[in-house]
Amino acid sequence: MSWQSKLLGFHMRALVKPYLARIEDPGVFAHDAGQMNLFLRPPPFMRRFSRPDGLTWISAGPVAEGKAVLYFHGGAYVAGSPENYAGPLAKLSDRCGIEVCAPRYRLAPEHPFPAAYHDAKRAWRNLRRLGYAPEDIVIGGDSAGGGLALALLSKLCLRGTPPRAAFAFSPWTDLALTGDSIRENAEADVMLPGERLEDVVELFLGRHRRTDPRASPLYAAFPNCPPVLLQYGEGEILRDDSRRMAERLRAYGAEVTEEVLPDVPHVWQILDGWIPEARASLQSAANFIQSSLDAKASR
Repeated sequence: MSWQSKLLGFHMRALVKPYLARIEDPGVFAHDAGQMNLFLRPPPFMRRFSRPDGLTWISAGPVAEGKAVLYFHGGAYVAGSPENYAGPLAKLSDRCGIEVCAPRYRLAPEHPFPAAYHDAKRAWRNLRRLGYAPEDIVIGGDSAGGGLALALLSKLCLRGTPPRAAFAFSPWTDLALTGDSIRENAEADVMLPGERLEDVVELFLGRHRRTDPRASPLYAAFPNCPPVLLQYGEGEILRDDSRRMAERLRAYGAEVTEEVLPDVPHVWQILDGWIPEARASLQSAANFIQSSLDAKASR
């Protein structure tokens, strides 16, 4: 672990984790999470524009025509936006030479489940209407957005129209909260307080079944699944959401790559410019996207 990651982990444990443990108003959390883009450094010459169909396009540097990364942001289904993630997604685009499409999906508590899932499906349809073929799209996301991406992947696999590949950063795949790591890593996780997961699940799911595959892709089916990359931290409370997700996907014959790092914060990939582990993992994800789409890199 780098000294930068050690220092960042210390500050997250002292400041961010206690804040998340005590906050009660999701509106306050959503507002504060919206300020994080001040710390997520964009690359030079970042481009960003939004369409009326809810799709935000983000890139930096030359990009291949006719190919796209469909990315769903995290935020526990109550916070986040494409604008918050513009900097890291522009860096991902720059490294893989592919434009990133980041949909805006509805958030709880105003729009509880299954609103986000329906918006994810609509984003896929809108991308297809723009002329993108399934084999020219890679889908991905982080945390709750990673779970949303994998839920969409299941739907597309069942339809027989899967994307070329998929990836997820520390995805939340089991809203039934049955992973042992929630308890085992309660102290080790420098960012997420495990005791608050129950509150978020109730806020988002309400009376819906917690093992509904549209919310918990750990229980979904993935016939004829394309290659999947999962990146997660060994010390995260959501470690087992990724570990068991990999097992589930392999049970359906998918080629799954797991990249596991020790002592990194939740979704560390977006912290490029702050910790070296972020740049290395983001580059690895870019290599995966690039090789999946067989596109020329911008660098």
